[in-house]
Amino acid sequence: MSVDRALERLDTDTTGLSSSEVERRTGEYGPNTLPKASPPSALRVFARQFRSPLIYVLAAAALVSISVGERTDAGFIVVVLLANALVGGVQEWRAAQSTHALQRLLRTRATVVRDDRTVEVDSEVVVPGDIVVLESGSAVPADVRLIATTGLETDESTLTGESTTVEKEATWTGAPSTPLADRRNLAFAGTTVVRGRARGVVVATGEDTAVGSLAEDVSALGEGRPPLVQRMQRFTRALGAAVVGVSLLAIGFGVVVRGFEISTMVLFGVALAVAAIPEGLPVSMTVALGVATRRMAALGVIVRRLVAVEGLGSCTYIATDKTGTITENRLSVRRVRLPGGQTLSIGEDGETADTRSKRSDELSRLAVAVSLCNEGSLVADGEEVTRRGDPTDTALLAFARRFDVTADSASARYPQVGTIPFESERGYAATYHRVPDEETDGDGETLVFVKGAPERIIDMCEWNDDGATTGTVGTESAARRRALDEATELAADGYRVLAVAEGRVHGRVPDDPSLEPPSGLRLLGFVGMTDPLRSGARAAVESARAAGIQVAMITGDHPETALAIARELGMATSLDEVVTGAELAAMDDGEVAETVRVTSVFARVAPDQKLRIVAAAKTAGHFVAVTGDGVNDAPALQAANIGIAMGKDGTDVARDAAELVLSDDNFATIVSGIEQGRVAYDNVRKVIYLLVSTNAAEVVLVLLSLAAGLPLALTAVQLLWLNLVTEGMQDVALGFEPKEDDVLERPPRSPSEPIFDRLMIERTAVSTGYIGLVGFATFSWLLASGASAPEARNGLLLLMVLFENAQVGNSRSETRSVFRISPLSNPFLLAAAVGALVVHAAALYVPIAQSVLETAPVSLAHLLMYFALAGGLLVVTELHKHWWQYRH
Repeated sequence: MSVDRALERLDTDTTGLSSSEVERRTGEYGPNTLPKASPPSALRVFARQFRSPLIYVLAAAALVSISVGERTDAGFIVVVLLANALVGGVQEWRAAQSTHALQRLLRTRATVVRDDRTVEVDSEVVVPGDIVVLESGSAVPADVRLIATTGLETDESTLTGESTTVEKEATWTGAPSTPLADRRNLAFAGTTVVRGRARGVVVATGEDTAVGSLAEDVSALGEGRPPLVQRMQRFTRALGAAVVGVSLLAIGFGVVVRGFEISTMVLFGVALAVAAIPEGLPVSMTVALGVATRRMAALGVIVRRLVAVEGLGSCTYIATDKTGTITENRLSVRRVRLPGGQTLSIGEDGETADTRSKRSDELSRLAVAVSLCNEGSLVADGEEVTRRGDPTDTALLAFARRFDVTADSASARYPQVGTIPFESERGYAATYHRVPDEETDGDGETLVFVKGAPERIIDMCEWNDDGATTGTVGTESAARRRALDEATELAADGYRVLAVAEGRVHGRVPDDPSLEPPSGLRLLGFVGMTDPLRSGARAAVESARAAGIQVAMITGDHPETALAIARELGMATSLDEVVTGAELAAMDDGEVAETVRVTSVFARVAPDQKLRIVAAAKTAGHFVAVTGDGVNDAPALQAANIGIAMGKDGTDVARDAAELVLSDDNFATIVSGIEQGRVAYDNVRKVIYLLVSTNAAEVVLVLLSLAAGLPLALTAVQLLWLNLVTEGMQDVALGFEPKEDDVLERPPRSPSEPIFDRLMIERTAVSTGYIGLVGFATFSWLLASGASAPEARNGLLLLMVLFENAQVGNSRSETRSVFRISPLSNPFLLAAAVGALVVHAAALYVPIAQSVLETAPVSLAHLLMYFALAGGLLVVTELHKHWWQYRH
């Protein structure tokens, strides 16, 4: 259909729908959402806990117990299975609910025209008939019939598989049978705008869109698992295979050499395998990463992929944008330099005292130019004025208003007839306007206003050596060089500088931005804007450096402007420390790698050069985090180890390419996120150390008793009790450990560092040896003192519970003394430790537990002895901590 017919069919016009009509259509068409996979139900999550080889092993043990008449043991195993499924199910269900809640924070926004006003809304409330405004980097919120386009190109690869961008044209029409990929007058939901601008009317929402038919397949896709979880699952499988082998040897030894009944040894062998495998590890790691995810969300870091939690803590290099991340992205015009050399200072709340007296026709013309060559808007609501659009554009509009020039008044005098929107690769924007009769010579001239990077605009101007910007082109003229010097002086004072020019063109107005840019222009002046440093940015950079992280600022601004910000941050002191995009372009890959190693400030950098910097940093062995907000940042975000997109002012494309999203666009938040990432990794290591050391000690203990010809030190049910009941509380609670004071003072861990490094191997050997040998000696002493095998096991079981609680304390820090860590700093862990003691104490007195676990109350003397032996584990570990620090 033609544009007019399409608008008529949808019962709308270019002024947009009214609020009441939007409400009515929302009721008719429903929300603009696609079918999504809902969080799994609690029952489904619970059932999923039984899909595990470990569960199959336990189920087999229950069947063996029933077959040999041990119904009590079998019943206990079933209870343990149900309890384990309940604990794991609750954790997984909560994690799924949290992830679903976090995803709701990442809603796509859409710019629409309603009640003849341009507003920003959630894409979910877009309805058919809405007028939508599209620009570079935005996601298309629904299927849109384009009304007006300017150099519009979209990426439809997610819908059609087309790898190249698709040019769109509002005036194109075709037959209804035209394939989806060839419909040039439509922009489809789920696609993104690569470049250009457009307006369109929504023709379909939700399931009625072209992508709606794909929604069911997309919803069925599962999430990937974090590499850390995958590595640890491989570890548990390998450990399980090894322990199964040991268990089979133990079964054979017990039956052939010791003469135990085969049914008893089979049950023991299965329990031994379960005791050695830290089956609670995947759940505990998920809890630790989930806790970090929630902590990051509270700080303003939204985690889109769980892998980013552990990855951010490994970061060794941050490539950050300047505008909006290090600075506030709250631009305002502070300095104006006119071609004659006149410099005007502009105050925060309007004109300075000298501005009125120095007002000239040139200044008024400059205000008109920046009002017309502009895509922003200022919306007045009573006393409050809301800025909409690019911060540069809105700052220019606010500046022009100070001189009684508004976009509406300027457009009324010079109606727009064409535009070339700003794109970073062009470095300028231009608008074409009809010239009033009193200002034209009747030659069919069109007025053009241009703004952009000073060096780009200066090259479009004509120069005379007398200082004017009209006449014969002189690329090396003194006037041109003087203009460049003036722009550099402004940038050196810390201003972000734009050049503004005007000219006349004859004949047809250019409607293709790829054509030659305007030329023969007259420079109207330079505008200097400031963007204040964010509060806490300098401290955050210093914290990152103290943590061993190299911080690089990458910006498209002038080198002098970048240096001014770098000085405030303490990152550079002279222009020699700033590398420009032009200099990067002249380097080979080896030179870029060396430059990245020693340079912290990059200016006038193009998007492809940012990608090159990231690649060089990765090649140098860095684990790289990159910030970005625009569509051109997406390649660098994807190439980085961790992509960090801006949540407030970032584009949908950037957010989709990133693992993390900053809700406040603040660099300081990144450093806080790195801190929480390190805390998450620390807590994972703590959980691993606790589980592996105690499980290995249990294996050592029972194998020693078997080899020594003593009764089995612990029964299968007692081993299950230790692993899944008493210890199962504490390993999960360790995931809630708060940060240690020096977490940001340590150097970052190497990306290739194994979980079991030298420290963990030594510490595990020390604690496993102490628990296993002392436990075996205690069991032997009890038997030698006349205790029966069940009585000796009862005392040993209590000692093992106390050992586990002591080991939890040892696990709270790899280097700090447990006696210097407040037990109240992790109330979850304190409650878990006390709960484990209470549960086992109850098992000593409750008849049912006494029958199943063969437990009974112990004497006060024995109880004090067990506490002393468990305290010895703390002493041994403290000694190793001091020895480690002495050596390292």
